[in-house]
This record gives sequence, C-alpha cells and structure tokens, in this order.
Amino acid sequence: MIPEQKTYSQDTSEYDQKSVRLRIEALFLNNVGLVISRDQIRDAARNPKTGVDPENWHQRLSELRTDHGYTILSWRDWGELKPSEYCMPHVDKREIASKRVRPTTATWKRILARANNCCEWQEDGQLCGLENGAVDPIGGGTVKLTPDHTTPHSVNPNSDPADESQWQALCGRHQVMKKNFWDGATGKVNIMAILQAAGVKQKREALEFLQSYFASKG
Repeated sequence: MIPEQKTYSQDTSEYDQKSVRLRIEALFLNNVGLVISRDQIRDAARNPKTGVDPENWHQRLSELRTDHGYTILSWRDWGELKPSEYCMPHVDKREIASKRVRPTTATWKRILARANNCCEWQEDGQLCGLENGAVDPIGGGTVKLTPDHTTPHSVNPNSDPADESQWQALCGRHQVMKKNFWDGATGKVNIMAILQAAGVKQKREALEFLQSYFASKG
C-alpha cells in the first residue's frame, strides 16, 4: 500500500552490518513508510571500517526487491517520488521465485570469451561493450561483469548452468536496467521502463505503432 503522503526520513544512523545489502536493508527497515534519498542509501551502504562508498549499492538495492521480496517503491511506482527517491511502504515480503542459479565456472569462462570480456547489452543494435575492469563513463565506478539470465529470473528461474546460450555477461548498470524492465512480483513487462530506456529510433517506432493501433480503433 502506497503511503497517503510523502514524508522524508531524517535518518542519521551509522550502519555496521557485515554486507552492503544488509546495511541497506537495515536503513529501509528503520524507515518504513518514509522517503529515503539516494544519498542516504549511499551513506548507509558505506563500509563502516574503511569509509569507502560501494560501487554496487544499486545492485544490492535491486536484490532486496527481486531476490528477497521486499516492496521498495521508486518514481516508476509512485508518481510523488523523484528519480533519486525510494520508499518501503511495509515490511511484508512477496513470495519470490526459486533460488537463483548461476552458470558453472567453466560456462562463465566460455561466456566471457564469447563476449570478449565486455558487457553484452544491446540497445538500438549497439553493443554496450564496456570492458571488465574499465571505468563506466556514465554510471561511474569500475565495471564488473556478472552473469545474467537471458530470460528474466522472475519469469523462468531454471536456466541451465552449463548452457552458455542461456546467459549473458552484463555490467552493473545494465543488470539494474534489465531488472527494471520486469516486475519481480508478477513477471510482467514494465512497458514504461522499457520505453524510457529505449533509443530515439525505438521510441519513434513505438509511437508510430500506437498511433496506427488507436487510429484503427476509431
């Protein structure tokens, strides 16, 4: 249930849980129903011993939704929120898909060889191509490639760990982008997220299709 009004968290706690995910989880559980900013998430995720900001905090936030069943609203889910704001309206967890599988070590090596050690995300026919260990010029931070199901986990969690054709290598930014394309609770496509991320050519094609479709409906 979406809160009746937008109320901002004033949380100034320091979080010392052992992992980035657990620190972010604790922040949201301490501020149920309140709006939390991206900066507050980054502050909570910071390593309490070294003071280093994690480069992968956005992936851990996505995992709280998709792997752990929490409802965490963003601007895509609640129009009152800004793009850098989030809210956990309640602590109830959804039933989630079966435990994630990963490709075997040998399969992952074949995937990386196929990908030339680069992100395989494609948009408008253009390959992302960010190399593992490089600096992401858009998202910042060091690129770390991780295996991704070619069919979303929320739709089919049973990808074969030994079949490289069922996997792709993605950088962290595009892992998060792909997850935003699917509703982990229902397995349905998030049309608006896809259109927002699409290139100009694809947006025009979608517009022309919709104009033609509604014209035919009179």
